[in-house]
Amino acid sequence: MTEPEPIEIRAGAELPANREEVQLHTADGLTLVGELATPLDRPPVATLVTLHPLPTAGGFMDSHILRKAAARLPALADLAVLRFNTRGTSSPRGTSDGSFGEGIAEREDVAAAMAFVAQRGLPNPWLVGWSFGTELALKYGLEHDIAGAVLLSPPLHRTTEAELQRWNGSPVPLVALIPELDDYLRPDAAAERFAVLPRIRRIDVEGGRHLWVGESQTRRVLDEIVAAVNPAASPLPTTWPVPAEQARSSG
Repeated sequence: MTEPEPIEIRAGAELPANREEVQLHTADGLTLVGELATPLDRPPVATLVTLHPLPTAGGFMDSHILRKAAARLPALADLAVLRFNTRGTSSPRGTSDGSFGEGIAEREDVAAAMAFVAQRGLPNPWLVGWSFGTELALKYGLEHDIAGAVLLSPPLHRTTEAELQRWNGSPVPLVALIPELDDYLRPDAAAERFAVLPRIRRIDVEGGRHLWVGESQTRRVLDEIVAAVNPAASPLPTTWPVPAEQARSSG
């Protein structure tokens, strides 16, 4: 049987995966809507618990990097990807109960996501926060049994120096992608703010912007996530189906 001709993976690609609409339940009585994507024919090696950008500025579970992570990484990197709307946030999936909590009440949302991961037995959970989501990861991540955290475009608006320093006492790896042209925190300022956290792996991305728009920036972000979480699958293929020789070398 002739194998299908590989196609280039571009913005709208949704590769094969199990996709399940899920609900998360917070300790303060809210129901949050979300989606879990897992590899089609094998168990995941790790789990991405994604935390979206600021909902009052248009952030939600379908913010494009998170949507593309769910569309690509179960197939390309054997990762489970959990996306959900924090309280009061709407997307085509639906609207989560409650109202925006300024990053304070959302502590319960992070806890609900981690409880779901534990209930499902999903392995090696990594928090992947983007913008506002990085604040939630930094503030509340160490309250849970996480394997690591990846920060995309951290603004550090709500995170205190004491909350940053707390990560020095943990062996959990922490990776931050800092866009060169960020709207809020550029590499020089990030170096100063993160100076209290010398163990962080800070990656300054030349030409990067806060919203990581464009396929080249998307690929860079997803490659860095996979390099941290499942390095055996890095670098990611750029075509689908994956050529047999590349699949063998990363499998």
